[in-house]
Amino acid sequence: MSDVLCEERATMIAAGELQSFVPFGREHCRNHPNAINLQLRQLQPASELWASDGAAGLVGSLQEVTLQEIERESWQLRKGCVGSGQENAGFEEELYTAGNMVIWSQGSRAQASSVYKAFTVDSPVQQALWCNFAVPQSKKDVDEDIEQTVCIVQTNCVNVHSVTGKDFTSPLPFQVSNLWSTKYGLLLERKITATDAPASLSLPGEPLPTVFSMLHPLDEIKPVVCKPAVVNEGSRVQYVSDSTMKIIFSCCQPSLVVSYDTIQGTHSVWALRKVTADEQSAVLRRPVEQLGTPMGLMAPGFLTSHLRNVSRLDSPGGYSGPAASGPSLPSGMATSSPLHFSTLHGHQTRIVPSSPGYHSRVHSPSISNMAALSRSHSPGMATPSFSGAARFNTSFHSPSSRGQHCSLLPSPNSTTNEPEMPEMEPIMPDLCMEQLWSETAAAGSIREMSSQASKVFLTSDLCENHYLCFLVESHQQLRCVKFIESNDTSQLIFVYVTSIPAKDAAPLQDIDAMLVLEANGSLVLYTGVNRVSKVFVPGLLSPTFNLSNHLPYRGSTPLDNISTPANAASRHIHRLDEATMPSPVSGLRHSENKHYDTSWLDTPLHTTPLQQPMPYIHALRDPVCNRLSLELGNGTMLRISVPEVATSELVRKCLQAIRFILPKEAAMKVLVKWYNIYNAPGGPGIHTEWNQFVTCLMSLMGYNTEHLSWARSLHFEVPLSPVIAAKKARPSDGGSDEDWEHLLGSHYHRQMASQPVCGPTVSYPAPAASATAPSDTDHSSPCLRLDSSAPLFSHIPALFYVLHLLYQELLLDELQRAGAKSLVCVLQQLARDLQLQHYVDQYWRDYPSFISSFTETCLIDQAQIGQMQRPLFLRAEPPSIFSWLSSCLRGEEVPPFPFLPVICQRTRLLVLSYALYIVGDENAISSDISKYLAKLTAGQKSCVSISESTYRRQSSMKSETSNESLAEKLVVWLTSAGFTLKDLESVPFGVALPIREAIYHCREQPCSDWSEEVCLLIGRQDLTKQAHKMTVAKKKASVGSGLNLEPPTTTEADEEEDGMSDIIQEVTGLIWSQDLRVHEVRRLLQSSRPVRVSVVQLPEVSDHEFIEEKENKLLQLCQRTMSLPVGRGLFTLFSYHPVPTEPLPVPKLNLTGRAQPRNTMVDLNSGNIDVPPNMTSWSSFHNGVAAGLKIAPASQVDSAWIAYNKPKSPELANEYAGFLMALGLNGHLTKLATLNIHDYLTKGHEMTSIGLLLGVSSAKLGTMDMSITRLLSIHIPALLPPTSTELDVPHNVQVAAVVGIGLVYQGTGHRHNAEVLLAEIGRLPGPEMEFSTDRESYSLAAGLALGMVCLGHGSNLIGMTDLNVPEQLYQYMVGGHRRTQAGANREKHKSPSYQIKEGDTINVDVTCPGATLAFAMIYLKTNNRSIADWLKAPDTMFLLDFIKPEFLLLRTLARCIIMWDEILPNAEWVSSNVPLIILENIGNTVVSEDLNMETLAQAHDYIIAGACMAVGFRFAGSANSDAFECLYKFARSFMKCLTSAPATVTGHYNLQTCLSMVLLSLSMVMSGSGNLKVLQLCRFLHKRTSGEMNYGFHMAHHMALGLLFLGGGRYTLSTSNSSIAALLCALYPHFPVHSTDNRYHLQALRHLVVLAAEPRLLVPVDVDSLKPCYALLDVTYKETQWYEETTVELMAPTMLPELQLLKRIKVKGPRYWELSIDLSKGTQHLESILTRDGVLYVKLRAGQLPYKDDPHGWKSLLACNVNSHNSEVRAFKPEAISTFTSEPALVSFAEFFCKASEAMKHSEERLALFSAMLYECVTQENPDMLPTYIAIDQVVHSLREGDLSETFPLWQMRLVLELCESRVLRTPQQNGHGGRGRGALLCSEFLPVMKNTADVTLDTWIADNSSVLTTYMKGEDFTEDTQSTMLACFLVYHSVPYLRNTHAQLAGGRSLGDLLLSCSQLGIPLRGLLRLGTVMLGTTSGSQAGVGFPQCAY
Repeated sequence: MSDVLCEERATMIAAGELQSFVPFGREHCRNHPNAINLQLRQLQPASELWASDGAAGLVGSLQEVTLQEIERESWQLRKGCVGSGQENAGFEEELYTAGNMVIWSQGSRAQASSVYKAFTVDSPVQQALWCNFAVPQSKKDVDEDIEQTVCIVQTNCVNVHSVTGKDFTSPLPFQVSNLWSTKYGLLLERKITATDAPASLSLPGEPLPTVFSMLHPLDEIKPVVCKPAVVNEGSRVQYVSDSTMKIIFSCCQPSLVVSYDTIQGTHSVWALRKVTADEQSAVLRRPVEQLGTPMGLMAPGFLTSHLRNVSRLDSPGGYSGPAASGPSLPSGMATSSPLHFSTLHGHQTRIVPSSPGYHSRVHSPSISNMAALSRSHSPGMATPSFSGAARFNTSFHSPSSRGQHCSLLPSPNSTTNEPEMPEMEPIMPDLCMEQLWSETAAAGSIREMSSQASKVFLTSDLCENHYLCFLVESHQQLRCVKFIESNDTSQLIFVYVTSIPAKDAAPLQDIDAMLVLEANGSLVLYTGVNRVSKVFVPGLLSPTFNLSNHLPYRGSTPLDNISTPANAASRHIHRLDEATMPSPVSGLRHSENKHYDTSWLDTPLHTTPLQQPMPYIHALRDPVCNRLSLELGNGTMLRISVPEVATSELVRKCLQAIRFILPKEAAMKVLVKWYNIYNAPGGPGIHTEWNQFVTCLMSLMGYNTEHLSWARSLHFEVPLSPVIAAKKARPSDGGSDEDWEHLLGSHYHRQMASQPVCGPTVSYPAPAASATAPSDTDHSSPCLRLDSSAPLFSHIPALFYVLHLLYQELLLDELQRAGAKSLVCVLQQLARDLQLQHYVDQYWRDYPSFISSFTETCLIDQAQIGQMQRPLFLRAEPPSIFSWLSSCLRGEEVPPFPFLPVICQRTRLLVLSYALYIVGDENAISSDISKYLAKLTAGQKSCVSISESTYRRQSSMKSETSNESLAEKLVVWLTSAGFTLKDLESVPFGVALPIREAIYHCREQPCSDWSEEVCLLIGRQDLTKQAHKMTVAKKKASVGSGLNLEPPTTTEADEEEDGMSDIIQEVTGLIWSQDLRVHEVRRLLQSSRPVRVSVVQLPEVSDHEFIEEKENKLLQLCQRTMSLPVGRGLFTLFSYHPVPTEPLPVPKLNLTGRAQPRNTMVDLNSGNIDVPPNMTSWSSFHNGVAAGLKIAPASQVDSAWIAYNKPKSPELANEYAGFLMALGLNGHLTKLATLNIHDYLTKGHEMTSIGLLLGVSSAKLGTMDMSITRLLSIHIPALLPPTSTELDVPHNVQVAAVVGIGLVYQGTGHRHNAEVLLAEIGRLPGPEMEFSTDRESYSLAAGLALGMVCLGHGSNLIGMTDLNVPEQLYQYMVGGHRRTQAGANREKHKSPSYQIKEGDTINVDVTCPGATLAFAMIYLKTNNRSIADWLKAPDTMFLLDFIKPEFLLLRTLARCIIMWDEILPNAEWVSSNVPLIILENIGNTVVSEDLNMETLAQAHDYIIAGACMAVGFRFAGSANSDAFECLYKFARSFMKCLTSAPATVTGHYNLQTCLSMVLLSLSMVMSGSGNLKVLQLCRFLHKRTSGEMNYGFHMAHHMALGLLFLGGGRYTLSTSNSSIAALLCALYPHFPVHSTDNRYHLQALRHLVVLAAEPRLLVPVDVDSLKPCYALLDVTYKETQWYEETTVELMAPTMLPELQLLKRIKVKGPRYWELSIDLSKGTQHLESILTRDGVLYVKLRAGQLPYKDDPHGWKSLLACNVNSHNSEVRAFKPEAISTFTSEPALVSFAEFFCKASEAMKHSEERLALFSAMLYECVTQENPDMLPTYIAIDQVVHSLREGDLSETFPLWQMRLVLELCESRVLRTPQQNGHGGRGRGALLCSEFLPVMKNTADVTLDTWIADNSSVLTTYMKGEDFTEDTQSTMLACFLVYHSVPYLRNTHAQLAGGRSLGDLLLSCSQLGIPLRGLLRLGTVMLGTTSGSQAGVGFPQCAY
C-alpha cells in the first residue's frame, strides 16, 4: 500500500484559467466622486471639522491619527444569484467595502464586471454582507417570499437595501462587533466592553445577552436563546449571554452557527432554528434565583426594561463614557466630555431618522427607545479600527477613573427599582441555537490563546459525505468534522474529527473538493479528508520535497495573515492578543522570503535564467464554484480554476454508476485515480476523455490495456500512467533522484517491467507501431490475463451490470446513443471474459458489424473467479429495455426492470409510463412501482425485486373511458416528473409513440384546469396561455384592420371627455356587429357637451321673455343631464385601468345649452330665472361615482393614489365624495389608510362622509369588520351608549351609516344589530327639533339594513325568537298601537319632538316601506306561504282605501320574491297577483257607487308593476325570452295608458312611476345584452323632457339604459341573495322628485346596484393573433325542476347564464380545437376566466378560417373533401402548406422535400410520399409526427438497400408495429373517431405498406442465406459483415431469442411438429417460427409457403 500512497503523493494536476485578480470595486472606488470628498476631509484640521460637521468630524480627525484607515478595504465573492432565474448562473458577484462606500458588482470569466449597485453611507462602513430575509406572504405564514438584500453596518445603524429597491435603516441599540447572515435573517453580536468583565460593578449573574436576531429590517432586535447539548439543572434554555462565546461562522443550508469559547479554547456547532412556544415561555418564566449558571442570565424583565429605558442616560451629567484609551489612542481622548457627547448625540439624531424606514417604525415605543439607546453610545465608539484584525480588539484593561458605568449597563438601582418596570412587556425571542457538537478540550496540553478558527466552511467529498471544516491557523491544521443528516432531516449528527496539516484551505463547491495550502507552500487538493493530488499552478513556484525538509517554518506566527490589509479585512479573526503583538512582523516575513529565494537558487534549477525570485502562495480566498483566488507573498492575487472531475456527459454518468455500486472506499479510490489521470498537467485534450476513462477503468479492473487490441487503438503517443502523465509537464532537466527511485518502486513499474523506459518523457515506439499490425489481432496471446490484485478486480461483475444498465439508459436518449456505442466496447469485453454469452449476443444484435470485429478474450482462472463477488442481481438473461417495452405492447407478463436510482431516470420514466398507459395499471406510478421496477441498492446488495408469483397478466382489452383517463393520468404524471416536449423529441420514435398517442388524446379533449406545464406538453397553446392568465391587450393598435371597430372619427379631446372611451371596441364590435348601438348609448349618456335648446320664438314673445323661456327649457333639460351619470357609471363599469401616476379623468357635468340657429350659449347663472340652491350637489356626487366605477377591480390602486386624486377646489368635493364611494364598490377602498379615512370624516363634509361610509361598508360586505363597525357606530345614535355625548350627525349621514351596518353584517344574523335596527324602523321624532324631516328615508334604511343583516334567514333566526321580528314588522307595515321596546332605554332621557305629534300609534306612512322590504329580504326565496299571505293585497274596497297604492307595489314585490319558485314569466301569472275585486271592475264602464275608480286603477297599476319587478328580479341577467316578452308587453301597455284617457284617472305621476319600474325590470332581465327593443324604449323616454318628466324618472330611465349595457356588455346581474338585496336598495320604486330630494330614499343608494353585477361575458381570443373572435359554444344546463338537462348552442362572445345552473361549457369544433370546462367539479376556474375580462383562448385548427372571414365554412381548405382520400392527397399542393400552418419547419420541409428541384434528386414517388406524410400531419393537426413518418420510411429504405449498421432503428419500427397491432385487437369503436384509426396516430395505409416491405426484404434474404443462420446457431464466426448485420436485423425484427449453440437441438427434428416443440421450449414467437421453419426444414415448397403466408397475416 505504501507504494500506492507514494504514487498518489507524486501525482499532480494542473490548475487552469489563470487570471490576475484585482477586486473590481477598488477600481470603481477610485473613479467614484466620493473619493475626492474623503481626501479633502483628511486635509482639513480636526478642529474645523469638529465644529462644522458634528460627529463626522470625529471620524475625520481620527483618520488623521491613522493613515492605514485610507487603505482599509475588504470584499467577498459569491456565485451569482441576482437577476437570474436559473440555478446555474455563470457569473460571480462581488461585494467590496472601502471607507464609507460599498460596491456590489457582477462579472464572469466571459464578461467584464459591471456595477450592480453602489452605496455611499455617512460614516465608515464597519461591515457589509448579503442577507436574505424571509417575508411571509400572508398572515398564515405558509409561503415566504425571500427578499435579497445587502446589509451595511455603520457604528450606530444597519442600512438594508433590497434588490427590489426597498431601503431600511435599523438603529442599533448597542455596539455591534459582527453581523452574520443566516437562513432567517441577521444575527448581531454585541461588542463585549470592559464592563462585561467579571470585575465590573454590575450585579452578579446579570450579564446582558450577547447575540441578538433581526428577522426583518422592520422587526425589533431580539435576543437569541440557546439550548446546550448537555441538559442539566443549570443549563436549560437561556439567553445567549456568555461573553466568552464568539460566533465565527454561520450558514443557511443547513442552518448552522459555529462559535468559539475564548476561555476553554473549543469550538461548538449550533443548529439555528425558530424558537418554540415552550422555549419562549421557559425563558420568560425563569426566576432570578437560578441565574448563577455558567452561561449567566438575567431576569427577562430586567433585560426588557434595560433595553427600553437606557434613554434615561441621555443627560450629559449622569453620563460618562467607557475608556477608549487602548494603546492606539492618544491619552487626551481617553475620556469623553459632555461637550463631545452632545455634539455626537446631535449628529446621530440627525443620521438615524433620515430614512423612511425609520419613520415607519417610530410608533412602536420599544423601537423609539432603542433609537434613544443608540444615541447614548460613548464617542469612543467612533474610534476607527486600524486594520481588519485589530478592528474590535482595542484593549480595555485600563479603565479610566471616570469610566465607572458602561453605557449599556447602568447601575442596578437605576433600572431594577423603576416604578413602571412591571408594565413592560418582555421581548420575545425569535431564534434558538441548539447545540449539536462541541470540541473536546485537549486535557493537559497548554492551549494557546489563539486556537480560534480563522476560517470555517462546509465541504463534501465525491462520495457525498459532508464535512464541517475549520482552520486553526495557530496550529497549522484543518479540522474536518464529518456530519450526517438523521432521519429527521432537521437534525444533524456529527461523527468524527480528522485533522489535516494546513496553512490555509478553501472549499470548491462544484467539484466536491477543497484546496489546502500546506505549510511548505504547496497546494494540495482534497476531496473530503482524502488527499487527491497536488495542484500545479503554471508560473508559480511549487516547492519541491527537499525544499520543505530544511525550511525553518515558524508555525506560530500569529500575524501571518495580516500582512496584506486586503486579506485581513475580510477575515473574521479577532484574537485578543493580536493588538498587543510586537510590531516587527514584516521583518520576519522578509526573512522568510529571503530564505525561499536562496533555497530556490541553491537547487539544481539555478540554470534556468530567472531574473527575479518567483512569488509563493501565501493564502487562499474567495472560492466560488471551482474557482478561487491565490494571494501571493508580494500582495498580488491570482484567480485560478480547479478542473472538474469530468466534462463528458458519458464519463460523468459512468462515474456516477461506479460511485453508486462500489463501497465508498473503493469508489473513492477510482474517482481519485481518474481525477489525477484526467487532469494531469499538459495531458491530452477533451476529445480523448472517454478513451482515457476506458483505459483507467480497465487498468483498475486488472486488464493490461496494452495487450487488448481495441483498447490499444484508444491510446496516444503517451501511455496513460498517472505517474508519467503527471511528470510530463516538468522540464526535462528538472527531475531529481528521488523521482526516479519513486518510479522504480511503483506498482506500475512492476507491472510493466518488460517495457524499456527511457527517461521522464517516456514513449513506447514498439507497441504503438505494432498496434496496427493485423497479425496482432488474429491470435489470442497468452498474456491476456487479468491481474487479480487490481483494486477493482473483485467488483468486475457488479461494475459490468451497472454499466449495462447505464447502456440501456443511453439507448433511450437519441442525443446520447453515440455514447452507448462507445460503452458497448467495454461491455462486450467484460461479458466475454465473464463468459456471459447472452449478453455478448445482445450486444452483437445491437451493433452486429461493430461487435463482430472484437474477438479477444482474457482468461480468468477458476481461483480468480472465486475472488470475484458475484452479485445476486446479475442474471444470465440480459435486461433489455426494448424487449421489456415490446413485451408490454404484446400484452405479455413482464418482470420488474432493474434500474439505478438517479442515474437511470429515463428508464424509470418510460417503464412506468408503459406500465400505466399500455398495461393499464393506474397504480404503476404510485403504490405498484415495485411491480415494474427493481431498484438496485448500493453497496453489493441484491436488487429489490418481486417474486414471480406476483406478476399479473394484463388484459389487452380496455374500455375507452379508462383509456382516456389513462392518457390524462400519464400526461399529468409526466409533467410532474419534469418531462417536457424537448425531452420527448430525444426519446426514440418507437418508444415515444404511446406517449405521443396519449398526448394526442389529451390534446383532443383536454381538461380546462390543467397546469401550464401540462398544456405545454400536449401542445395546446390556447390552454397554456389561459393558464398563464393573460388579459386582452387594450391597445388601440391591436384593433382588426378588416372591419373598422373604432367609433366614428371624433377629435381626441371629445373622446376623452365623455368618460366612455374605455369600452373595449373589439369586443363590443363582435357582440353587436350589425349596428352602432354602443355609439348611440354613448350619445345618450354623455353629459360633457352643451345640450341643444330648441325653442321657437313666437311673434308675440318679447326677447326677454324668450330668454327666460330658453332658460326654463334648459332647466328642464338639466334635470335629465344631471341624472345621466347614474346610467353612465353602469355603462362604463370596470372598464378602465388607471395609470398610477395620473389622476383619474372625470368628465365635466355640463349644464349649459346652445340655442339654434345661432348656436348662442344659454346659461342658468344669468339670474333671469330662479334656480334651486345646491341643485348640482348630488349630480356632482353621481358624476364622481360614475368616474370611479370605471376603475376595474384588478387595477393597481393604493392609498397614495386615492389621496392624490383629491381635488384642490372645494366645488369638486362632492365629486370626490362620489369617487370614494365608487372605490368602495369596486373593492379598492380597503387600501385607503385608516388615517386618511379619519381625515376625511373630520372635515365634516356631508357628501364625503356619505360616500366614505357607504364605500367602506361595500368594500367590507358581510365581513363583520370591527374597525368599520366602530366607524359606522359613531354616526348612529342608537348604537352609542345612552350616556354618550350627543353628536351632531347630519341626517343623510345617519341614513348612510345605517345601510352601512346592513352591508357589513349582511347575512350574519347578528343579534344586537338586528335588535337595534328593528327598533330604528319605528324611531320616534325628536328630541326637540331633531329628526323631524326626511324620517321616511331613515326608516327605510333601517328596514333595508335589518333585511340585509338577516338576509334569507327566514324563520331560522337563531337567538331572536324573543324579538318577535315578524310580528313587529307586520305591525310597522299595517299600523296599530306602539309597543314599548326593551332596547328603547335611551329614549327615556329624551324630550319629545316639538314639531310632530304622533301619539301612541305607529305612523305607517313612515314605517311601512322599510318593514315590507325587511320582510322581503328576511324571507327571500324561503317560499314561506304564511308570511307571504300577510303581504297579499287587500281584496275589499274598504281595506284598499287604507293603504297607499305605491305600498301595494312593495307588498306585491315582497310577497313574490318570498315565493321565489312560484314566479312565472308570463302575463297570466302577473295578472294573478291582482285581487279579484280590481280585475272585475277595472275595465267596466259602469261601476257601483261604493267603488272608488281612482283607487282601483292606481292599485291595479301598482300591483302589476310590483309583479313585473318580481319577474325582473327572478330572471335578472338571464335574458329569458318569455320574461322579456311578458315585461315588454306590460311596458307597451303602460306607454299607451300614458297617452290615453285613463291617464287622468290613475294620475300621470303614478303611471310614469309604474312604467319606470317595468322598464327597469326589463333592463334587469336583459342586463348586459344591449337588447334593441329596450334600447328604443329608453331612447324614447330619454327624449321626453317636458311635462311631468322629473329628475327621478330620468334617473330611472338612464339606470335602465346603463343596466342594459352593463359594463359595456361584459357584466350582467346575479340573482344571489346578496345581489337581490343590493338591487332592492338601488331600485327602490320611489325616485327623487328633484335633484336634492332624499326624503324617501337616499340617492347614493342607487349605486349599490353595482354589488349585484357579475362578469359573465365569455370572449374567445385567438391565441395566435391575440384578437377576439367568434367561436361556437355548447352550453349544457343542469337538470332542474322546470327542465331536463339541456344543451344549447351559442356563438361566443356571449353572456353565459348563471354559473350554478350550468354543467359544462365546451368550445365546439371543427374550426377550433375543442375545449371543455366542466363545472360539476366547481366553478372557480370559469370564475377566474370571467373576472379576467372573460378571455378564453382558442386555437384555430389547421386549414380552417375564423367565422368572421368565412361565416359558412365554404372557403376552408378541407371543405373540398369530395373525392376519395387518395385523390385529395394528390391534389394537395405543397405551396398550400402556408394556409394550414405557419410552423417554419413544416414550411421548409414542403419547400425542400415535396417539390422537384435541381438540388434534390428525389424520385417522383418519394416526393409524393413526402407530400402525403406532410398532408397527413397538418390535416390531423399533428406536425410532431412528421419525424416519425420519415424515420419509419428511412428504416425500411435502409433495410431494403442493406446498409443498416445497427439494429436500433429496426427495434423502433418493431415497437411501432406492436403498438398498432395491440390497437387493432381492440374493438372498432374504441379505435377512435371516424374510423380512421386516429388513436394510433399513423394513417391507415402507410404502416401496412412499410411493414410489408420490411417483411419481404427480410424473408427474401433469409431464404437466400439460410446458411448464415446455421452458422449462427452453431456458434461459429461469420465470414462477412453484411451477413452478420442482416441476420441481426432478422432476429430482432422477428423477436427470435438467443439461439447460439442450439443448432443440434433444432436441426434434430425432421417434421414441423418436432420443430414446433423445440421452438416452444426456446420461447420463439410464432411469426419468427414460421420463418425459421422454412430454413430449418429446408424444403422448397415450405419455403414458398413460409414467405407468402406471413405477409398478409403477420
